[in-house]
Amino acid sequence: MIARALEAEILRLHHAEHWPIGTIAAQLRVHHSTVRRVLAQAGVEVAKTTTVRASIVAPYMAFIVETLAKYPTLRASRLYTMVHERGYTGAPDHFRAIVARLRPRPAAEAYLRLRTLPGDQIQCDWAFFGKLTIGRAVRPLMAFVMVLSYSRHLFLRFYLGASMSYFIRGHVAAFAYFKAVPRVVLYDNLRSAVLERIGNAIRFNPRLLELAAHYRFEPRPVAVARGNEKGRVERAIRFARDAFFAAREFRDLDDLNAQALTWCEGAAAERPCPEDRGRRVREVFAEEQPHLLSLPENPFPCEERAEVSVGKTPYVRFDLNDYTIPHDHVNRTLIVMATLDMVRILDGTEVIATHPRSFDRGAQVEQPGHIEALVAHKRAAGVHRGQDRLQHAAPSNRSPAMRNKSDRASRTVSITRANASRTGRPSWPSCRWTSEVCAIFSGRIIVFLLCGPSNRQD
Repeated sequence: MIARALEAEILRLHHAEHWPIGTIAAQLRVHHSTVRRVLAQAGVEVAKTTTVRASIVAPYMAFIVETLAKYPTLRASRLYTMVHERGYTGAPDHFRAIVARLRPRPAAEAYLRLRTLPGDQIQCDWAFFGKLTIGRAVRPLMAFVMVLSYSRHLFLRFYLGASMSYFIRGHVAAFAYFKAVPRVVLYDNLRSAVLERIGNAIRFNPRLLELAAHYRFEPRPVAVARGNEKGRVERAIRFARDAFFAAREFRDLDDLNAQALTWCEGAAAERPCPEDRGRRVREVFAEEQPHLLSLPENPFPCEERAEVSVGKTPYVRFDLNDYTIPHDHVNRTLIVMATLDMVRILDGTEVIATHPRSFDRGAQVEQPGHIEALVAHKRAAGVHRGQDRLQHAAPSNRSPAMRNKSDRASRTVSITRANASRTGRPSWPSCRWTSEVCAIFSGRIIVFLLCGPSNRQD
Protein backbone atom coordinates (compact mmCIF):
# COMPACT_ATOMS: atom_id res chain seq x y z
CA MET A 1 0.00 0.00 0.00
CA ILE A 2 1.15 3.52 -0.81
CA ALA A 3 -0.12 6.83 0.46
CA ARG A 4 -3.15 8.53 -1.11
CA ALA A 5 -1.04 11.57 -1.86
CA LEU A 6 1.45 9.48 -3.82
CA GLU A 7 -1.36 7.87 -5.86
CA ALA A 8 -2.72 11.33 -6.67
CA GLU A 9 0.74 12.52 -7.74
CA ILE A 10 1.13 9.51 -10.04
CA LEU A 11 -2.21 10.23 -11.71
CA ARG A 12 -1.43 13.94 -12.08
CA LEU A 13 1.95 13.31 -13.70
CA HIS A 14 0.43 10.81 -16.10
CA HIS A 15 -2.62 12.88 -17.19
CA ALA A 16 -1.35 16.44 -16.87
CA GLU A 17 2.37 16.13 -17.63
CA HIS A 18 2.08 13.04 -19.87
CA TRP A 19 5.07 11.39 -18.21
CA PRO A 20 5.77 7.79 -19.19
CA ILE A 21 5.59 5.08 -16.56
CA GLY A 22 9.36 4.69 -16.35
CA THR A 23 9.89 8.41 -15.70
CA ILE A 24 7.22 8.49 -13.01
CA ALA A 25 8.75 5.45 -11.28
CA ALA A 26 12.24 6.93 -11.40
CA GLN A 27 11.28 10.38 -10.13
CA LEU A 28 8.98 9.19 -7.36
CA ARG A 29 11.32 6.28 -6.46
CA VAL A 30 8.71 3.57 -6.74
CA HIS A 31 8.66 0.39 -8.77
CA HIS A 32 7.20 0.60 -12.26
CA SER A 33 4.71 -2.17 -11.37
CA THR A 34 3.34 0.11 -8.62
CA VAL A 35 2.77 2.89 -11.15
CA ARG A 36 1.01 0.44 -13.49
CA ARG A 37 -1.21 -0.80 -10.66
CA VAL A 38 -2.28 2.77 -9.66
CA LEU A 39 -3.10 3.66 -13.27
CA ALA A 40 -5.02 0.42 -13.76
CA GLN A 41 -7.08 1.01 -10.63
CA ALA A 42 -7.95 4.46 -12.00
CA GLY A 43 -9.22 2.89 -15.23
CA VAL A 44 -6.29 3.97 -17.36
CA GLU A 45 -5.37 1.44 -20.05
CA VAL A 46 -1.63 1.02 -20.08
CA ALA A 47 -0.27 -0.60 -23.21
CA LYS A 48 2.81 -2.79 -22.87
CA THR A 49 5.20 -1.22 -25.30
CA THR A 50 8.18 -3.35 -24.33
CA THR A 51 10.05 -4.46 -27.42
CA VAL A 52 12.65 -7.18 -27.55
CA ARG A 53 15.80 -5.94 -29.21
CA ALA A 54 17.23 -8.30 -31.76
CA SER A 55 20.47 -9.95 -30.66
CA ILE A 56 23.54 -9.63 -32.86
CA VAL A 57 24.19 -13.34 -32.34
CA ALA A 58 20.78 -14.35 -33.71
CA PRO A 59 21.99 -14.85 -37.32
CA TYR A 60 24.66 -17.24 -36.10
CA MET A 61 22.57 -19.32 -33.69
CA ALA A 62 21.92 -22.09 -36.21
CA PHE A 63 25.65 -22.41 -36.95
CA ILE A 64 26.52 -22.48 -33.22
CA VAL A 65 23.92 -25.15 -32.43
CA GLU A 66 24.98 -27.29 -35.38
CA THR A 67 28.68 -27.06 -34.48
CA LEU A 68 28.08 -27.90 -30.80
CA ALA A 69 25.95 -30.88 -31.78
CA LYS A 70 28.83 -32.22 -33.86
CA TYR A 71 31.62 -31.24 -31.39
CA PRO A 72 30.06 -31.07 -27.91
CA THR A 73 33.38 -30.40 -26.11
CA LEU A 74 34.61 -27.67 -28.48
CA ARG A 75 35.97 -24.72 -26.52
CA ALA A 76 34.02 -21.48 -26.59
CA SER A 77 37.17 -19.55 -27.55
CA ARG A 78 37.61 -21.64 -30.70
CA LEU A 79 33.92 -21.35 -31.57
CA TYR A 80 34.11 -17.59 -31.08
CA THR A 81 36.97 -17.41 -33.58
CA MET A 82 34.97 -19.37 -36.12
CA VAL A 83 31.89 -17.12 -35.69
CA HIS A 84 34.03 -13.97 -35.68
CA GLU A 85 35.49 -14.97 -39.05
CA ARG A 86 31.92 -15.16 -40.36
CA GLY A 87 31.13 -11.57 -39.36
CA TYR A 88 30.12 -11.68 -35.69
CA THR A 89 31.09 -8.42 -33.92
CA GLY A 90 30.08 -9.15 -30.33
CA ALA A 91 32.37 -9.40 -27.31
CA PRO A 92 33.86 -12.82 -26.36
CA ASP A 93 32.58 -12.69 -22.76
CA HIS A 94 28.92 -12.46 -23.77
CA PHE A 95 29.53 -15.11 -26.43
CA ARG A 96 30.83 -17.57 -23.81
CA ALA A 97 27.62 -17.16 -21.82
CA ILE A 98 25.58 -17.94 -24.93
CA VAL A 99 27.68 -21.04 -25.70
CA ALA A 100 27.32 -22.28 -22.11
CA ARG A 101 23.55 -22.03 -22.47
CA LEU A 102 23.47 -23.82 -25.83
CA ARG A 103 26.08 -26.52 -25.20
CA PRO A 104 24.46 -30.00 -25.11
CA ARG A 105 24.75 -31.70 -21.75
CA PRO A 106 25.33 -35.43 -21.42
CA ALA A 107 22.41 -37.43 -20.19
CA ALA A 108 22.48 -38.06 -16.47
CA GLU A 109 23.51 -41.59 -15.61
CA ALA A 110 21.52 -43.56 -13.07
CA TYR A 111 23.26 -45.97 -10.72
CA LEU A 112 22.05 -49.08 -9.00
CA ARG A 113 22.39 -49.29 -5.25
CA LEU A 114 25.06 -51.91 -4.62
CA ARG A 115 24.48 -54.38 -1.83
CA THR A 116 26.90 -56.96 -0.48
CA LEU A 117 26.62 -60.04 1.67
CA PRO A 118 28.07 -60.16 5.20
CA GLY A 119 31.82 -60.80 5.17
CA ASP A 120 32.03 -60.65 1.40
CA GLN A 121 33.77 -57.35 0.64
CA ILE A 122 35.94 -54.60 2.07
CA GLN A 123 36.94 -51.39 0.27
CA CYS A 124 40.40 -49.81 0.55
CA ASP A 125 41.92 -46.47 -0.42
CA TRP A 126 44.48 -43.77 0.46
CA ALA A 127 43.64 -40.17 1.41
CA PHE A 128 45.94 -37.14 1.64
CA PHE A 129 45.70 -35.23 4.92
CA GLY A 130 48.35 -32.54 4.47
CA LYS A 131 52.02 -32.62 5.45
CA LEU A 132 53.92 -33.32 8.66
CA THR A 133 57.25 -31.70 9.57
CA ILE A 134 59.79 -33.93 11.33
CA GLY A 135 63.08 -32.13 11.93
CA ARG A 136 64.24 -30.92 8.54
CA ALA A 137 61.94 -33.29 6.62
CA VAL A 138 58.47 -32.42 5.33
CA ARG A 139 56.61 -35.66 4.70
CA PRO A 140 53.08 -36.29 3.36
CA LEU A 141 50.52 -37.39 5.92
CA MET A 142 48.54 -40.20 4.27
CA ALA A 143 45.54 -41.99 5.74
CA PHE A 144 45.04 -45.67 4.99
CA VAL A 145 41.29 -46.39 5.16
CA MET A 146 39.43 -49.70 5.00
CA VAL A 147 35.68 -50.08 5.44
CA LEU A 148 33.60 -53.25 5.48
CA SER A 149 30.91 -52.91 2.80
CA TYR A 150 28.17 -54.64 4.80
CA SER A 151 28.53 -53.26 8.33
CA ARG A 152 30.45 -50.03 7.43
CA HIS A 153 32.90 -50.71 10.27
CA LEU A 154 36.03 -48.80 9.34
CA PHE A 155 39.77 -48.82 10.06
CA LEU A 156 41.92 -45.66 9.95
CA ARG A 157 45.72 -45.53 10.20
CA PHE A 158 48.11 -42.69 9.26
CA TYR A 159 51.50 -43.14 7.58
CA LEU A 160 54.25 -40.84 6.31
CA GLY A 161 53.72 -41.80 2.69
CA ALA A 162 51.81 -44.13 0.40
CA SER A 163 54.60 -46.44 -0.76
CA MET A 164 54.18 -50.18 -1.16
CA SER A 165 55.66 -50.91 2.26
CA TYR A 166 53.06 -48.67 3.96
CA PHE A 167 50.35 -50.22 1.79
CA ILE A 168 51.24 -53.71 3.04
CA ARG A 169 51.48 -52.52 6.66
CA GLY A 170 48.02 -50.98 6.38
CA HIS A 171 46.51 -54.30 5.29
CA VAL A 172 48.21 -56.25 8.06
CA ALA A 173 47.12 -53.72 10.70
CA ALA A 174 43.52 -53.60 9.39
CA PHE A 175 43.12 -57.39 9.36
CA ALA A 176 44.51 -57.55 12.89
CA TYR A 177 42.04 -54.83 13.95
CA PHE A 178 39.03 -56.67 12.48
CA LYS A 179 40.48 -60.00 13.71
CA ALA A 180 39.35 -61.48 10.41
CA VAL A 181 39.75 -61.18 6.63
CA PRO A 182 37.03 -60.49 4.01
CA ARG A 183 36.80 -62.56 0.86
CA VAL A 184 37.28 -59.65 -1.56
CA VAL A 185 39.30 -56.44 -1.19
CA LEU A 186 38.18 -53.70 -3.60
CA TYR A 187 40.72 -51.13 -4.90
CA ASP A 188 40.87 -48.43 -7.45
CA ASN A 189 43.67 -48.72 -10.01
CA LEU A 190 46.45 -47.33 -7.80
CA ARG A 191 50.03 -48.31 -8.54
CA SER A 192 50.43 -50.37 -5.39
CA ALA A 193 47.67 -52.71 -6.60
CA VAL A 194 47.69 -52.59 -10.42
CA LEU A 195 50.87 -52.25 -12.45
CA GLU A 196 49.23 -52.43 -15.87
CA ARG A 197 45.69 -52.74 -17.19
CA ILE A 198 44.26 -53.11 -20.67
CA GLY A 199 40.51 -53.61 -20.46
CA ASN A 200 39.91 -56.60 -18.24
CA ALA A 201 43.52 -57.80 -18.58
CA ILE A 202 45.14 -56.79 -15.29
CA ARG A 203 48.75 -57.20 -14.13
CA PHE A 204 48.76 -57.00 -10.34
CA ASN A 205 51.65 -55.90 -8.16
CA PRO A 206 53.53 -59.12 -7.22
CA ARG A 207 53.85 -57.99 -3.62
CA LEU A 208 50.07 -57.61 -3.37
CA LEU A 209 49.59 -61.11 -4.77
CA GLU A 210 51.89 -62.49 -2.07
CA LEU A 211 49.82 -60.69 0.56
CA ALA A 212 46.57 -61.99 -0.95
CA ALA A 213 47.89 -65.56 -1.02
CA HIS A 214 48.92 -65.30 2.63
CA TYR A 215 45.52 -64.02 3.83
CA ARG A 216 43.47 -65.88 1.16
CA PHE A 217 41.51 -62.92 -0.21
CA GLU A 218 40.80 -61.84 -3.78
CA PRO A 219 42.18 -58.45 -4.88
CA ARG A 220 39.65 -56.82 -7.19
CA PRO A 221 40.18 -53.40 -8.84
CA VAL A 222 37.15 -51.40 -9.93
CA ALA A 223 36.60 -50.40 -13.53
CA VAL A 224 38.60 -47.46 -14.84
CA ALA A 225 37.06 -44.08 -13.95
CA ARG A 226 34.32 -45.79 -11.90
CA GLY A 227 34.81 -44.36 -8.45
CA ASN A 228 31.15 -44.95 -7.68
CA GLU A 229 31.90 -48.68 -7.38
CA LYS A 230 33.83 -48.00 -4.18
CA GLY A 231 31.68 -45.21 -2.84
CA ARG A 232 31.63 -46.65 0.68
CA VAL A 233 35.32 -45.98 1.29
CA GLU A 234 35.04 -42.55 -0.35
CA ARG A 235 32.27 -41.60 2.07
CA ALA A 236 34.25 -43.11 4.95
CA ILE A 237 37.21 -40.87 4.06
CA ARG A 238 34.97 -37.80 4.02
CA PHE A 239 33.48 -38.88 7.33
CA ALA A 240 36.95 -39.31 8.88
CA ARG A 241 38.08 -35.97 7.50
CA ASP A 242 35.11 -34.07 8.97
CA ALA A 243 34.33 -36.00 12.13
CA PHE A 244 37.84 -36.96 13.26
CA PHE A 245 40.66 -34.95 11.70
CA ALA A 246 39.12 -31.47 11.57
CA ALA A 247 40.69 -29.18 14.24
CA ARG A 248 42.42 -32.16 15.89
CA GLU A 249 45.65 -31.61 17.84
CA PHE A 250 48.33 -34.28 18.21
CA ARG A 251 51.96 -34.46 19.35
CA ASP A 252 53.34 -36.83 16.74
CA LEU A 253 52.31 -39.63 14.41
CA ASP A 254 52.02 -42.21 17.18
CA ASP A 255 49.70 -39.95 19.15
CA LEU A 256 47.56 -39.33 16.06
CA ASN A 257 47.23 -43.06 15.36
CA ALA A 258 46.33 -43.75 18.99
CA GLN A 259 43.55 -41.17 18.77
CA ALA A 260 42.40 -42.63 15.43
CA LEU A 261 42.16 -46.12 16.95
CA THR A 262 40.12 -44.80 19.88
CA TRP A 263 37.81 -42.98 17.46
CA CYS A 264 37.30 -46.09 15.28
CA GLU A 265 36.42 -48.18 18.33
CA GLY A 266 34.22 -45.47 19.82
CA ALA A 267 32.43 -42.73 17.89
CA ALA A 268 32.78 -44.33 14.45
CA ALA A 269 31.43 -47.67 15.67
CA GLU A 270 28.50 -46.02 17.45
CA ARG A 271 27.16 -44.18 14.40
CA PRO A 272 23.94 -45.48 12.76
CA CYS A 273 24.50 -48.05 10.05
CA PRO A 274 23.52 -46.54 6.65
CA GLU A 275 21.90 -49.82 5.55
CA ASP A 276 19.81 -50.09 8.73
CA ARG A 277 19.39 -46.77 10.55
CA GLY A 278 17.83 -48.52 13.51
CA ARG A 279 21.08 -50.30 14.42
CA ARG A 280 24.60 -49.17 15.23
CA VAL A 281 27.65 -50.10 13.15
CA ARG A 282 29.01 -52.06 16.11
CA GLU A 283 25.89 -54.25 16.20
CA VAL A 284 25.96 -54.95 12.47
CA PHE A 285 29.68 -55.77 12.63
CA ALA A 286 29.02 -58.31 15.38
CA GLU A 287 26.56 -59.94 13.00
CA GLU A 288 29.04 -59.84 10.11
CA GLN A 289 32.17 -61.04 11.90
CA PRO A 290 31.31 -64.77 11.92
CA HIS A 291 31.07 -64.66 8.11
CA LEU A 292 34.64 -63.34 7.70
CA LEU A 293 37.67 -65.56 7.07
CA SER A 294 39.92 -66.40 9.99
CA LEU A 295 43.41 -64.95 10.28
CA PRO A 296 46.47 -67.11 9.47
CA GLU A 297 48.71 -68.23 12.31
CA ASN A 298 51.42 -65.66 11.53
CA PRO A 299 51.04 -62.14 10.15
CA PHE A 300 52.50 -61.30 6.77
CA PRO A 301 56.11 -60.02 7.02
CA CYS A 302 55.96 -56.36 6.14
CA GLU A 303 59.56 -55.21 6.63
CA GLU A 304 60.72 -52.78 3.98
CA ARG A 305 63.63 -54.19 1.95
CA ALA A 306 66.11 -52.13 -0.06
CA GLU A 307 69.48 -52.77 -1.67
CA VAL A 308 71.98 -49.95 -1.10
CA SER A 309 75.46 -49.30 -2.46
CA VAL A 310 78.09 -48.24 0.08
CA GLY A 311 80.93 -45.95 -0.91
CA LYS A 312 84.23 -45.22 0.83
CA THR A 313 82.65 -43.87 4.02
CA PRO A 314 81.03 -46.28 6.50
CA TYR A 315 77.49 -44.91 6.02
CA VAL A 316 74.39 -46.36 4.37
CA ARG A 317 71.83 -43.93 2.89
CA PHE A 318 68.23 -45.04 3.49
CA ASP A 319 65.04 -42.95 3.41
CA LEU A 320 66.90 -39.58 3.36
CA ASN A 321 69.17 -40.44 6.33
CA ASP A 322 72.62 -42.03 6.89
CA TYR A 323 73.29 -45.03 9.13
CA THR A 324 76.76 -46.24 10.16
CA ILE A 325 78.17 -49.69 9.42
CA PRO A 326 81.47 -51.40 10.36
CA HIS A 327 84.34 -49.97 8.31
CA ASP A 328 85.30 -53.35 6.82
CA HIS A 329 81.99 -53.48 4.89
CA VAL A 330 82.49 -50.44 2.64
CA ASN A 331 82.56 -50.46 -1.17
CA ARG A 332 79.91 -53.14 -1.58
CA THR A 333 76.15 -53.64 -1.90
CA LEU A 334 74.25 -54.26 1.33
CA ILE A 335 70.61 -54.97 2.21
CA VAL A 336 68.49 -52.75 4.47
CA MET A 337 65.50 -54.24 6.31
CA ALA A 338 63.37 -51.58 8.00
CA THR A 339 60.29 -51.46 10.19
CA LEU A 340 58.62 -48.30 11.48
CA ASP A 341 60.94 -48.37 14.51
CA MET A 342 64.17 -50.09 13.51
CA VAL A 343 66.65 -50.36 10.64
CA ARG A 344 68.73 -53.52 10.19
CA ILE A 345 71.65 -53.64 7.75
CA LEU A 346 72.71 -57.01 6.37
CA ASP A 347 75.70 -58.24 4.38
CA GLY A 348 74.22 -61.36 2.83
CA THR A 349 72.54 -63.09 5.76
CA GLU A 350 74.72 -61.50 8.45
CA VAL A 351 73.28 -58.57 10.41
CA ILE A 352 76.14 -56.09 10.67
CA ALA A 353 74.31 -53.07 12.18
CA THR A 354 71.02 -52.20 13.89
CA HIS A 355 69.75 -48.63 14.37
CA PRO A 356 66.57 -46.88 15.52
CA ARG A 357 64.78 -45.52 12.45
CA SER A 358 64.80 -41.79 11.79
CA PHE A 359 62.21 -39.95 9.69
CA ASP A 360 64.28 -36.76 9.64
CA ARG A 361 66.20 -35.56 6.59
CA GLY A 362 70.00 -35.66 6.37
CA ALA A 363 70.43 -37.08 9.88
CA GLN A 364 73.49 -39.23 10.73
CA VAL A 365 72.44 -42.13 12.93
CA GLU A 366 75.67 -43.53 14.40
CA GLN A 367 76.86 -46.28 16.70
CA PRO A 368 79.92 -45.12 18.68
CA GLY A 369 81.56 -48.53 18.25
CA HIS A 370 81.61 -48.17 14.47
CA ILE A 371 83.39 -44.81 14.60
CA GLU A 372 85.82 -45.88 17.36
CA ALA A 373 86.81 -49.00 15.43
CA LEU A 374 87.49 -46.91 12.32
CA VAL A 375 89.62 -44.42 14.31
CA ALA A 376 91.63 -47.26 15.88
CA HIS A 377 92.15 -48.79 12.45
CA LYS A 378 93.42 -45.49 11.07
CA ARG A 379 95.83 -45.04 14.02
CA ALA A 380 97.27 -48.53 13.53
CA ALA A 381 97.79 -47.76 9.85
CA GLY A 382 99.59 -44.54 10.87
CA VAL A 383 102.03 -46.47 13.08
CA HIS A 384 102.89 -48.83 10.19
CA ARG A 385 103.48 -45.87 7.89
CA GLY A 386 105.74 -44.30 10.51
CA GLN A 387 107.86 -47.44 10.80
CA ASP A 388 108.21 -47.52 7.03
CA ARG A 389 109.46 -43.92 7.04
CA LEU A 390 111.95 -44.78 9.79
CA GLN A 391 113.46 -47.52 7.66
CA HIS A 392 113.94 -45.07 4.82
CA ALA A 393 115.44 -42.39 7.09
CA ALA A 394 117.84 -44.56 9.18
CA PRO A 395 120.10 -46.74 6.96
CA SER A 396 121.26 -48.86 9.90
CA ASN A 397 117.73 -50.10 10.39
CA ARG A 398 117.16 -51.02 6.79
CA SER A 399 116.75 -54.49 5.47
CA PRO A 400 119.62 -56.00 3.38
CA ALA A 401 117.80 -55.22 0.17
CA MET A 402 117.36 -51.61 1.18
CA ARG A 403 121.05 -51.35 2.22
CA ASN A 404 122.13 -52.61 -1.23
CA LYS A 405 120.07 -49.91 -2.88
CA SER A 406 121.62 -47.32 -0.56
CA ASP A 407 125.16 -48.51 -1.41
CA ARG A 408 124.45 -48.18 -5.11
CA ALA A 409 123.19 -44.66 -4.55
CA SER A 410 126.36 -43.74 -2.58
CA ARG A 411 128.60 -45.05 -5.39
CA THR A 412 126.64 -42.96 -7.86
CA VAL A 413 127.25 -39.83 -5.77
CA SER A 414 131.02 -40.57 -5.54
CA ILE A 415 131.36 -40.97 -9.30
CA THR A 416 129.51 -37.71 -9.83
CA ARG A 417 131.85 -35.87 -7.48
CA ALA A 418 134.98 -37.33 -9.18
CA ASN A 419 133.76 -36.20 -12.59
CA ALA A 420 133.10 -32.74 -11.20
CA SER A 421 136.70 -32.55 -9.79
CA ARG A 422 138.26 -33.39 -13.16
CA THR A 423 136.12 -30.89 -15.07
CA GLY A 424 136.58 -28.11 -12.52
CA ARG A 425 132.87 -27.69 -12.09
CA PRO A 426 131.40 -27.37 -8.63
CA SER A 427 130.24 -30.67 -7.28
CA TRP A 428 126.89 -31.40 -5.78
CA PRO A 429 125.79 -31.53 -3.17
CA SER A 430 127.73 -28.45 -2.03
CA CYS A 431 127.02 -29.42 1.53
CA ARG A 432 127.66 -32.73 3.18
CA TRP A 433 125.41 -34.61 5.49
CA THR A 434 126.65 -34.29 9.03
CA SER A 435 124.00 -36.26 10.88
CA GLU A 436 120.64 -37.97 10.61
CA VAL A 437 118.31 -37.48 13.47
CA CYS A 438 115.05 -39.41 13.74
CA ALA A 439 112.31 -38.83 16.24
CA ILE A 440 109.01 -40.57 16.74
CA PHE A 441 106.18 -38.42 18.06
CA SER A 442 102.56 -39.45 18.39
CA GLY A 443 102.93 -42.35 15.96
CA ARG A 444 104.58 -40.21 13.26
CA ILE A 445 108.20 -40.05 12.16
CA ILE A 446 109.89 -36.67 11.85
CA VAL A 447 113.28 -36.72 10.12
CA PHE A 448 115.69 -33.83 10.62
CA LEU A 449 118.46 -33.62 8.00
CA LEU A 450 121.24 -31.38 9.19
CA CYS A 451 123.83 -30.12 6.74
CA GLY A 452 126.65 -27.65 6.94
CA PRO A 453 129.37 -26.17 4.73
CA SER A 454 131.98 -28.61 3.49
CA ASN A 455 135.40 -28.51 5.35
CA ARG A 456 137.35 -30.07 2.51
CA GLN A 457 137.71 -29.60 -1.22
CA ASP A 458 135.98 -32.50 -3.02
